[in-house]
Amino acid sequence: MIRKAGIGDAKTIQKLINAFASQDLMLPRSLNEIFENIRDFWVALDPNGRVVGCAALHIVGWDNLAEIKSLAVHKKFQKKGFGALLMRSLLEEAAGLEIEKVFALSYQPKFFKKFGFRTVPKSRLPHKIWAECCHCPKFPNCGEIALVKTIG
Repeated sequence: MIRKAGIGDAKTIQKLINAFASQDLMLPRSLNEIFENIRDFWVALDPNGRVVGCAALHIVGWDNLAEIKSLAVHKKFQKKGFGALLMRSLLEEAAGLEIEKVFALSYQPKFFKKFGFRTVPKSRLPHKIWAECCHCPKFPNCGEIALVKTIG
């Protein structure tokens, strides 16, 4: 099952994201950042109702653009469709909000390409997306791949 995240999911979301971040597979998120952006998040639940995955759709400025962030599925639940369900939910939400393009910065480009994303040079993304990147200890050499998908 997939649903929008609530305040009570924030600590679990952070634990899930930061487990992957500790392995250098994604960027870490502070609990404060998750609380401030909880409306962006979706969660995937196992049959017992436990959060086993998360992902966020973050609207970026005025360019009909949104970013897919922090897509993570607990290792025990990978390859079972949870990531695909989260991605479809994000893309449906983007379409419902009349977002024209979504992008992601990822160390896992193969997953995104399954959903029609294409690799682009980072320089093709608007400069305002770098506001968050400038605070990252890996900037400017993080190695994430920029991917874009046109919606509609």
